[in-house]
Amino acid sequence: MSLNSALTIGVAGLRANSSALSGISNNIANINTVGYKRTRSDFSSLVTSSSNISALDAGAGVSAGSQRLIAEQGQLQSSSASTDLGIAGAGFFVVGTATQNGATDDALRFTRAGGFAPDEKGFLRNAAGYYLRGWPAQPDGSFATNASDITSLSTVNIASISGAAKATSTVQVNGNLKASQAISAAEATYAAGTSANNMASGAVTPDFVRTVQVFDSQGGVHNINLAFLKSSAAANTWHVEVYASPASDVTIGAPLVDGQLAVGDVVFDANGQFDAAASMSLNLAFGASSAGAPAASAFNWASSLGIAAQTINVNLGSAGASGGMTQFDSNSVLDSSIVDGAIFGSLTGVDVDDQGFVTASFSNGVIQKIYQIPLATFVNPNGLNAEDGDAFSLAINSGSLNLKAAGNGVGKIASKTLEGSNVDLAKEFTNLITVQRAYSASSKIITTADQMLDELIRIKR
Repeated sequence: MSLNSALTIGVAGLRANSSALSGISNNIANINTVGYKRTRSDFSSLVTSSSNISALDAGAGVSAGSQRLIAEQGQLQSSSASTDLGIAGAGFFVVGTATQNGATDDALRFTRAGGFAPDEKGFLRNAAGYYLRGWPAQPDGSFATNASDITSLSTVNIASISGAAKATSTVQVNGNLKASQAISAAEATYAAGTSANNMASGAVTPDFVRTVQVFDSQGGVHNINLAFLKSSAAANTWHVEVYASPASDVTIGAPLVDGQLAVGDVVFDANGQFDAAASMSLNLAFGASSAGAPAASAFNWASSLGIAAQTINVNLGSAGASGGMTQFDSNSVLDSSIVDGAIFGSLTGVDVDDQGFVTASFSNGVIQKIYQIPLATFVNPNGLNAEDGDAFSLAINSGSLNLKAAGNGVGKIASKTLEGSNVDLAKEFTNLITVQRAYSASSKIITTADQMLDELIRIKR
């Protein structure tokens, strides 16, 4: 080996350790950066490949390579904002540089920096300016998820969420009808389809009647009456009429009259329990206001209301289940009526659950899922290209992109949480000392080779 080779090796050592120092310095500088992934320096020896060179002379110094440890989890830290999101496990948030997915100025990126906050237009954006993408809810409330179709994603916008109303779909009635109720004299001529002899018109006084409020598609409130009359035809049997009040709220088809929605009998067994098999079904299918004239025994919302169709299941109980209607020998009473649906309410807050569902809460108690945030996975996440702002882009070494719902074979999303950097400060300081010593040692190689060259030159003198 020539002295010139020794100088070259020394310079290679200085260069490699300088490069490693750069990576260590960047790690230390980003110790508090949300979602930062540290860089590790890997040294490898260089050799001169020639059959005429001995093993002692074959060394050509050292080179320093680097690897960003993207797949390594940082520590999750609590936060106060509901849109601060961390990932416990594998996966990346899908983000873009523009508010519109697929726009000409949009660049697709992936990040673990989940400090999102709404901008002036309500789009969720992190500190680096990347906009969060998610699957939007479909009109029926479902989500059209696709493992590879990036175009199915939309930028999450919480300012576009307007107030919401929810139409009633279920009414649970809990109460009791008095078993020893005396048969009314009017029961002898009772006829549900005749206004002069039914309960809906007011001609016959029910033994028991209660009003339940239900909500339409626009959040409007309507009164539905449940009227009961003890029957003389069979034991433990009651005539029932369900009718709207006022009757003008609905348009009905014969033989229904006086705003009736359903007529029939309910039956109880010998133990006073509701007999669903022998009783009428109370599945109320309201046609839309625009539906026109209803068919026989059908009914629509009145055309003046301008509301959508809906089906309301009135549940009076089932065999062996608690609650519902009973027939015991105590006073007739409605213990409770549980009605879903709600009037119009304004937005009060936004939350994100561990499956990535972005849920809007409204002042009327309605909770509505509006987006689902997917997590992007790769065969080799460490092969992604690093970009500014703690984001990454696709690369040949990363493998193909796959979108998954949080918790479905990937990590879970934690709201009010941020992922800290994965830098171990003690380890970085140790590496800093090691690199400093190696740099000094490489400089000694150059100093020693220079002294030997100086001695060689002195020989001539």
